[in-house]
Amino acid sequence: MDAFFAAIEQRDWPELKGKPVIVGGDPKGRGVVSTCSYEARPYGVKSAMASAQAFKLCPHAVFVPPRMQAYQLASRQIHAILHQHTEMVESASLDEAYLDVTRHRFGIEDPVMIARLIKQNIFAATRLTASAGVASSLFLAKIGSDFKKPDGLTVILPGCESEFLENLPVRKIPGVGPVSETALQQMGFFTCGDLAAADPGKLEKAFGAWGPALRLRARGIDDREVEPWTEPKQSSAEETFDKDTLNVPLLKAKLKEFSELVFQDLGKQELMGFTVVLKVKYHNFEQITRSVTLQKEPSSWKDLYDAGCRLLDTKTKAGKKPVRLVGLGVSGLKPLSEIRRTYTPDLFAGQSFS
Repeated sequence: MDAFFAAIEQRDWPELKGKPVIVGGDPKGRGVVSTCSYEARPYGVKSAMASAQAFKLCPHAVFVPPRMQAYQLASRQIHAILHQHTEMVESASLDEAYLDVTRHRFGIEDPVMIARLIKQNIFAATRLTASAGVASSLFLAKIGSDFKKPDGLTVILPGCESEFLENLPVRKIPGVGPVSETALQQMGFFTCGDLAAADPGKLEKAFGAWGPALRLRARGIDDREVEPWTEPKQSSAEETFDKDTLNVPLLKAKLKEFSELVFQDLGKQELMGFTVVLKVKYHNFEQITRSVTLQKEPSSWKDLYDAGCRLLDTKTKAGKKPVRLVGLGVSGLKPLSEIRRTYTPDLFAGQSFS
């Protein structure tokens, strides 16, 4: 979807159309930008940026607090449309999904026609635009979906993968952020074509197992398949920042946002779990997960938030080591009807950290 949260605000409030809209916290406090409209982006406003900084860059922007229920409603409408076309739908987030359309429900064989039809269906139902990438692999489809936003459609024909990728900057590869981009450029790799011709051993020495995988992506090779929805074992939310950060208040603001989103999602599914999981990826792509098992069923998003913050403060190097991704989830999910609540005076009493 195109600037999903901001697009919904502009749809629901016509006076915001054509204006720079920033969805996030109060710029006078410690708020963070969740997303912004395309009108705000030329000023340098980006997601995960402090709202105060966004205000300095674009003082005439309209700041709007997030309305997660509205965004979740639109997401359910969109995913329902996707499932009308194929059962092979892998949801990546509220506003992004992968589809395998080799078995189309209506028997349409042309994937480009299917993509156009889906975009039309989404707009007719929600008055929101989507961008699509049509390709032979998940990786290329992802790049294609970002290529001509907003309301874009990019087709990468089989056999044309190398030609499409050759002159694209390495930053276009999903997962390559500012730090890894700089490291690659220092090694002489500026484009996907440069990376495709690299010595895999040299890349592995510099980046570990991720290095050779990057080379394969630069060559258009990705053998992953679409994994459709299965019974959820965990509900989670995460975000990769445009710029690595040492800002702990910003990380905690994101944990608050994720806690609210996850708690609402679990409530709608009538599921709950007792294990809160924190995910952190540092600037050097070292990724860790830390968890705490609560003795009492979480009664609100704040219980998840408190547990996440405690893990962040005591079990990570946040504030000392730059962070590029943070996420929060609840695992070990069971139907609410099966959960036998254990009442203890302290939510953290007897808790188990890992």
